[in-house]
Amino acid sequence: MKEIIWHGRGGQGAFTAARILGEAYSLSENTFVLAFPSFGPERRGAPIRAFTKLDEKPIGNRSEITKADYSIFLDDTLFSEQAFDELKPDGKIILNTKKKIDDERVVTIDGDSIAEKYLGLPITNTILLGALAAVSGYVPLDNIIEAVRRTMPPRLHEKNIAAVRAAYEEAGK
Repeated sequence: MKEIIWHGRGGQGAFTAARILGEAYSLSENTFVLAFPSFGPERRGAPIRAFTKLDEKPIGNRSEITKADYSIFLDDTLFSEQAFDELKPDGKIILNTKKKIDDERVVTIDGDSIAEKYLGLPITNTILLGALAAVSGYVPLDNIIEAVRRTMPPRLHEKNIAAVRAAYEEAGK
């Protein structure tokens, strides 16, 4: 099973990204997905987590992920050294930041700049999906694009697909 933890703030779309990833993975045959959030009555801007589990057999374990293959941070203010504690031995972190981190377990991408260019808003959820597609190989880029079409309102398709493609190219370098 592949397990992904999404870290964001309320309103940044971490749970939306978890669901879109699940939709994208489910476009392939013989796949099973579980995507769910972890938040309470928090308000916009409060830290939240979301989870995506991907497998080729039914997923019986519906608990939160404690050790992830990928831990994705939509907001770098949520990132700390404790993030490494939630990784599996070969796990990686994908971090939206302008900073460079000298650690082979961390993939950085300036998602805010991509979001500003393509979306005109500081919302990086689909951008981090494109980065995950590039670095993980879990889901083909075409599946991410189709999942965006299936799950988002039509008025958001063009911008988000362009942002996904840009992030995929940037993270794949």
